[in-house]
Amino acid sequence: MSESDVQLSPMGLSHLAGVLELGNQVFDVSAMPYTSWSLSSVAVHLDAQPDACWVAEADGEVAGFVLGSLSYDERADWGYVEWLAVAPDHQGKGLARTLLEESCAALFAAGATRIITDVEQTNTASAQLMQRCGFNDSVTVTLFVRHAPAEGDSSKQSRSRAHPTDPAKARLHAAARKSERD
Repeated sequence: MSESDVQLSPMGLSHLAGVLELGNQVFDVSAMPYTSWSLSSVAVHLDAQPDACWVAEADGEVAGFVLGSLSYDERADWGYVEWLAVAPDHQGKGLARTLLEESCAALFAAGATRIITDVEQTNTASAQLMQRCGFNDSVTVTLFVRHAPAEGDSSKQSRSRAHPTDPAKARLHAAARKSERD
């Protein structure tokens, strides 16, 4: 990867469309854990920890990005690198590592005592990248999924409930309502 080919910069609002497009291209958004990929997911990171969100651009297009945040579960002193993507034609050139290192440096500078990330089990390239960048394989979690009963199966139908709110969308809506009042 030559420096003239790819430019790294902090992510800004002007990058949103390109980041969303690349995420939709490289993440299987129909399968866990990528089903939460959305504008609100990107916006929450950019709003909460903009210095840990970076993009790489080549020929005016987003070639890669990383989205990090300071806090993981209830730990405000743990950083979290949640999203990292590189366009297929830019993979294998060290771009993911460069993006990851920029985000980690920002998270440590903001007070993170450790940084957490997760990698889908079949994504061996990302797992190897994380290990090369100093991450240790610490905990393995198995995601169990239970699908809703079929429409006509009245014996298994559960009571009707409102769908849970996406916390990221709820924060965006609250911020929009607040700015409308101001």
